[in-house]
Amino acid sequence: MLENYKQNGGFDEMLDGSGATRAHYRKFRSLLEEIAPDDFSQRRRSVDLSFLRQGITFNVYGDEKGAEKIFPFDLIPRIIPAGEWEFLERGLTQRITALNLFLHDIYHDQKILKDGVIPPFYVLSGKHFRREFVNFKVPQNIHIHLCGTDLIRGPAGQWMVLEDNGRCPSGVSYLLENRRAMKRSFPGMFGAIGVQPVEHYPQELLKMLQYIAPGGVADPVVVLLTPGSHNSAYFEHTYLARQMGIEIVEGRDLMVQDDCVFMRTTKGLRQVHVIYRRIDDDFLDPTVFRRDSALGVPGIIRAYRQGNVSLANSIGTGIADDKAMYYFVPRIIKYYLGQDPVIQNVPTWLASEEADRKYILENLEKLVVKAANESGGYGMLMGPKATREEIAKFRGLIASDPRNYIAQPMILLSQHPTEVAGQFEGRHIDLRPYIIYGEKITIVPSGLTRVALRKGSLVVNSSQGGGSKDTWVLYGEE
Repeated sequence: MLENYKQNGGFDEMLDGSGATRAHYRKFRSLLEEIAPDDFSQRRRSVDLSFLRQGITFNVYGDEKGAEKIFPFDLIPRIIPAGEWEFLERGLTQRITALNLFLHDIYHDQKILKDGVIPPFYVLSGKHFRREFVNFKVPQNIHIHLCGTDLIRGPAGQWMVLEDNGRCPSGVSYLLENRRAMKRSFPGMFGAIGVQPVEHYPQELLKMLQYIAPGGVADPVVVLLTPGSHNSAYFEHTYLARQMGIEIVEGRDLMVQDDCVFMRTTKGLRQVHVIYRRIDDDFLDPTVFRRDSALGVPGIIRAYRQGNVSLANSIGTGIADDKAMYYFVPRIIKYYLGQDPVIQNVPTWLASEEADRKYILENLEKLVVKAANESGGYGMLMGPKATREEIAKFRGLIASDPRNYIAQPMILLSQHPTEVAGQFEGRHIDLRPYIIYGEKITIVPSGLTRVALRKGSLVVNSSQGGGSKDTWVLYGEE
C-alpha cells in the first residue's frame, strides 16, 4: 500500500534521503504489506465507528454547524527508536526540572530577576504571573505536575521544542485511545515489533496526585474538576477520571467549609484533598480571580492557602508557558542547572525588544507571529501564507502591544505517510509527550502525534483541521 508513497520535501519520518525505508520502520512496513488494501480500509472504518460510538470527540468553539466532532485518526503509526526516545526523555526531564526551579524562584526570592538573567518586566507583566502567590509554598515544592511539551523536527531532522504547556495540557486521552484502537486493528504487530506500553499512564497520574496530598492524609480523596460538558476537552476529563477511578466534579459539586473543600454526594458531604483541575486560574475562585466565573468554587483558594487541599497544576504556572517566557528557557536551564539545553528552542524574536521588533515588522511576510497567551492555533499569523490584510492587521497589533507577541521562522515540519482518500501522502506532524512530575519524573513512552490533514498545512491543531496518529516507541534498535 505504501509503494507509491513519495517524499515531497523536508524531513520524512519513514524514508531516508535516498528514498529507502528507515531501519526502525522496516518491520512495520513489511507487516503492513501483508494486509490487503480492502482489509486495511475495513479496519479504518471499524476504528471510525468505534470512536463514534465511544464519543471520542472534541468541541470547536464558535462552530455554528454543531460543536462536537469526531477526532480524526490515521492508522499509520509514527515510530520512534529507543535511542532517540532516550534523548527526548533526557531533554524533557531537564526542561521540566528547570521550569519548576524557575517557578519556585519567581514566587519566592526572584534571584533570576535580580541577577539580570531575565528582565523583570517580562515576568512581572505576564498575564499569568500571580502576585497573590508570591511567598506561597506549594505542596512538595512542585508547581508544574503535568506538562505537555510540543516538539517538532526541522528540515534536517533535528528535534526542537515548539512550546511548553504547563497549565492544563490536554490530549493524553487521545494518546491512550489511539493505542487501544491500534491494538484492536493490528493485534499481532506490537509484540512482533517491540512497542513500549502506555496503559500505565492513568495509574502514574493518580500516584502523583496522591503524592501531593496534604500531609497526614493516609487515603486522600482525589477529584477531577471540569468546566463542564461544553469544554473542548470534556471527553478527556471524563475519560481520565474513569481510568483513575476518581470522581469528576463541576464547581457546583464542591463547597468550602472551615477552609476545607467538600464534595456533595448522595450520602452527604465528603472532604476532598486533591483536585486535578482542568480549569484555568482565572475561573477557579470568584472571590479571588474573575468575579463573574460560575465554573469555580468560592473559597477554594483560601483552602489551598491553608494547606487543606492540593491543586495540580499549581496556581500561577501559566507564566512558564507564556510564549515570551519560552524565549528565555535556554537561559533558565543554564541558570538553575548549569547545563546547555538538550533539545533546542526554535529561533525566536521578542516584539518588545526594539531590534527584534524592527526585524519582525520588516519581515512579517516570512515569519510566524504568535500571541503570548493564545493556544490551539489561534492568535497566530503564518506570514508566508497570509494576505496583505492579515499582515497589516498584525503590524498594528504588534505596534500597540509588543509584549504580547513573538515571532519565529516558518519551519517545514517533518512529514509522515498518512491515508488521504485511499492513498498515502505526506502530511506534516508534531509530537506532544506528556510529563508527570511527582515523587519522580515519569514520561509515558509515546506522545500525541498530531497531523495536519490539509495538504501543505503546518497547523496540526484539531480545532484547525488536524488529526492524530499513534506513537510507537520501540524497546530497542535494529
